[in-house]
Amino acid sequence: MTQELILNQRVVLASRPQGAPTPENFRLEREALPDLQDGQVQLRTLYLSLDPYMRGRMSDAPSYAAPVEIDAVMEGGAVSVVEQSRNPAFKEGDLVVGQTGWQTHSISDGSNLLMAPKDLPSPSMAVGVLGMPGITGYMGLMDIGKPKAGETLVVAAASGAVGSVVGQVAKLNGLRVVGVAGGEDKCRYVVDELGFDACIDHRSEDFAEQLKAAVPDGIDIYFELVGGKVLESVIPLLNERARVPLCGLIAHYNAQSEPEGPNRLPLLMRTLLTKRAKIQGFIVYEEYYDRLDEFMQAMIPLVKDGKVKFREDVVEGLENAPDAFIGLLDGKNFGKLVVKVS
Repeated sequence: MTQELILNQRVVLASRPQGAPTPENFRLEREALPDLQDGQVQLRTLYLSLDPYMRGRMSDAPSYAAPVEIDAVMEGGAVSVVEQSRNPAFKEGDLVVGQTGWQTHSISDGSNLLMAPKDLPSPSMAVGVLGMPGITGYMGLMDIGKPKAGETLVVAAASGAVGSVVGQVAKLNGLRVVGVAGGEDKCRYVVDELGFDACIDHRSEDFAEQLKAAVPDGIDIYFELVGGKVLESVIPLLNERARVPLCGLIAHYNAQSEPEGPNRLPLLMRTLLTKRAKIQGFIVYEEYYDRLDEFMQAMIPLVKDGKVKFREDVVEGLENAPDAFIGLLDGKNFGKLVVKVS
């Protein structure tokens, strides 16, 4: 029996960007969903997560994951509601999280879906503080950063989805925490609302001097999300045995050539050698999703008790996802960027 016709709205990759993405790199389409088969579920997207890693998926350069193909749906995590189910593991009304992409509806066999945590103030938290950004920040800090009370941590993009988790969890573990963010409003939020000890505006002309003054005892952990001049300013301040969890380099995602200016690689390598410091890159899906229960057990009580706060930047409508994503790469969002799809 043929089911009622459902029209799916989706954003596809129309062309690969040369440098920064533009609206012309995306295309909004509509298509009819196929009939549901045994073992499948039909999903309606509630909130779509927009994250910097998606810029890499738009490129066909070699990377840790396959690129999005031209004319294919843009990749992205989302929290969705089960509208129809022919899979015994799911029932209508269940809230689930999965890589279902930039679209209003999707069909899944359930293998890529996780149940969303129950009783959340907003389902969007399942793709934010209790989703991929949250586990990225928490596990990167705890497993690679190995924080110890009394140490100093610096985190880039401190007002964002990952950086805000890193800094707050570090404070709960007794560290001095210095954030880096873009603009006075974001820095004020990081200190006044999230409880960081200090926050430095990376747009300041004397950023390097301000950062040095904020870490009189040096830096034991630097959580890297940005790269660029922030990393350059951090390198001379690293202490012996410093740890640098590396999960992003957003300052370089749109680069089409090597950065101008002096070559900082020798300084970095010499610092790592003489300070016996460690930089470790990680891909959260590959290394930590088998420890999702560990993360949830630690983080859910902290969020529900208000010990870890979060902020969302919500954009209405799937059609506005491309412009919101372009703004994300330019630092225009304030907090975790999500699209309220339906």
